[in-house]
Amino acid sequence: MSSGDWTDPRPMSPHLQVWKPHLTMAASITQRITGVALYFGTFLITAWVFALAMPAKADGAPAECYTVIESIISSVFGQILLVLWAAAVLFHLANGIRHLLWDGPHLGFEPKTASAWSAFNYIFAIVGAAAIWFAAAYI
Repeated sequence: MSSGDWTDPRPMSPHLQVWKPHLTMAASITQRITGVALYFGTFLITAWVFALAMPAKADGAPAECYTVIESIISSVFGQILLVLWAAAVLFHLANGIRHLLWDGPHLGFEPKTASAWSAFNYIFAIVGAAAIWFAAAYI
């Protein structure tokens, strides 16, 4: 059993009872969530691409699987999924760049810089997804 004495000289990993919530922590959690969302959202995009590649019927109408996928994507639920997927892609991209800067040249570890970068990631994802949505709808 445990004696209660800590003999390992390495630092213990802090947990939620030690740290108070902050923006960098939220960005780290969101990075993991968007990674999972991208994994599953890519299935919808891949299904659409495969359905698009299916040969048309003899009368020129699209294949049945394309009609099904297109009806899913063009529904309100599908449109919401696509906007959220675009935001997840942009957030994951920006946060991935932040992690590259942390791992490579070791930049941005100061608490104010890390929080500012985290705030930028959220703003970039929301504004970028809105811009993509606007461009797709009106341009």
